[in-house]
Amino acid sequence: MNNQEIKILLLEDDPNLGTILQDHLIMNGYKVILAVNGVEGINIFDRDNFDLCLVDIMMPKMDGFAFVEKIRKTNSEIPIIFLTAKSLKEDKIKGFQIGCDDYITKPFSIEELLLRMIALLKRSRKSQNTQKSVYQIGKYKFDYNRQVLLFQKESHKLTTRENELLHILVENIGNVVERETALREIWRDDSFFAGRSMDVFISKLRKQLKKDSSIEIISVHGRGFKLIVSA
Repeated sequence: MNNQEIKILLLEDDPNLGTILQDHLIMNGYKVILAVNGVEGINIFDRDNFDLCLVDIMMPKMDGFAFVEKIRKTNSEIPIIFLTAKSLKEDKIKGFQIGCDDYITKPFSIEELLLRMIALLKRSRKSQNTQKSVYQIGKYKFDYNRQVLLFQKESHKLTTRENELLHILVENIGNVVERETALREIWRDDSFFAGRSMDVFISKLRKQLKKDSSIEIISVHGRGFKLIVSA
């Protein structure tokens, strides 16, 4: 997929910044649709297919958090990057909890945004194009290719980062997955906030696997995490 085939939904209520971002992205070959609030963004998102969303948080009518929460109910796969002036740790944690894949604090450079977009799109395409690989985890089945976790007749769609994190754990079942390894391979970032984001996703995976008491994701102090399935 080249840039000309990638369609981006940009949500930004500042008309100057929105136009500047849209122009720069178009100059780099992307197709970009600009929305000025979350309500307009939802309407556009429902009518078209997009490869990535760039979302401001502080917007009228519907803010970025509400927008992401709404689309994550029906689409767990599309990569989402928050672009925001909200730099508090609590805001970043909330952003990752509700389903964003990356979080960039304003002001930021276009170069940084483009690099983060490229990394996220590559991971998303890699996940979509991987040959089918199904794992048995206790009473669960994990379909990495489809990003699905199955328990009896129940099916749960995983986000891209949940999928990648569970995959690295199951590929190393019984062994410690070092924090730095997971952060480099999945987040491409070993910062404090990336580490906190990974902790959030580990907690999500624990909840999703809790129906089988033989499965544990344990924290190994000072090192990382280990997936264990007892006999």
